Amino acid sequence: MSENAGKVSAPVTESVAATQLRRLSAWRAFEIVLWVAAFAAIFLLPSHMLVLTEIAIVALFAISLDLILGYAGIVSLGHGAFFGLGAYAAGIFAKHIYAEPVTGLFVAAAASGIFGFATSFLVLRGSDLTRLMTTLGIALMLAEVANQMAWLTGGADGLSGVMVGPILGLFEFDLWGKTGYIYCLFVLFILTCLARRLVNAPFGLSLKAIKGNPVRAAMVGVPSRRRIVAIYTVAAVYAGIAGALLTHTTSFVSIDVLAFHRSADVLLVLVLGGVGYLYGGIIGAIVFTLLRDWLSVITPQYWMFWIGLVLVIIVVVGRENLGRWHTFLPNSLQERLARVVNWRLGMKLRGEQ
Repeated sequence: MSENAGKVSAPVTESVAATQLRRLSAWRAFEIVLWVAAFAAIFLLPSHMLVLTEIAIVALFAISLDLILGYAGIVSLGHGAFFGLGAYAAGIFAKHIYAEPVTGLFVAAAASGIFGFATSFLVLRGSDLTRLMTTLGIALMLAEVANQMAWLTGGADGLSGVMVGPILGLFEFDLWGKTGYIYCLFVLFILTCLARRLVNAPFGLSLKAIKGNPVRAAMVGVPSRRRIVAIYTVAAVYAGIAGALLTHTTSFVSIDVLAFHRSADVLLVLVLGGVGYLYGGIIGAIVFTLLRDWLSVITPQYWMFWIGLVLVIIVVVGRENLGRWHTFLPNSLQERLARVVNWRLGMKLRGEQ
């Protein structure tokens, strides 16, 4: 009797798990609205193409970090190394070998992916503090290598003379940045869909298990080391592609792409947008870029102070409490707000009846 019960329960458990995975993979309304707005911006905001292009690149870079931070729990202070390596790989390839940008994306992805795979074994060692110092050290060493190899990278003067050809041999980059934005947006959309598929699959769920309790994950048979190496390599590929997009849209690579502030800024983007659900990187990129541009116009000398203040408020107040802003109002105002909400809800219900 117990054997039959076991045979029956196994398929039931599998069907429940499959249903949950399909539910996680289902598109939500806010995702559709976000992508429709992003593509509609091509026609509605023709004078803001350069800012929108920057948002798309930063968003992809933030998604790459979220793959290891939000899902595997790996904190990195040197993620900009993969971004910079991809930027240089795309620039050198376009300058000396082949100027077609999509091919350059694959070259940048391969270069960053190989470097990410080679350095992932260092990340496996030690605690979070050790990982922080290791990733930071790797980024600093790579930046110094790029600075010393001036014959190849241009050193402190940057890699100039990068001539990027038409996309797929068909679409020329224009001065207004429209082609560049469409190009970056399509790459961001495709890679976000792939990442979304990855994190909502059993692979992604196993990463969350490793992040939550690596000892328990190992006890149930999850190969933690291989999973971390795999996601670290994928994140490096994504970051390298983001760096390549920057090179293709600016036709220039400077040593700044390997600077420490790149890694710090992308961490700040994830703090603003949220960690562990991919779209936090996109939302954070929008908020960070627009806030930085607005503050730099209003207070050119102190814009970093205000961004730091926003970060402190988020940390002190808590992201979940920001959604409950009305609880900080005086009791009298809370009661009036509740009456207004209840009155509108009652009017809506009466109208439906």
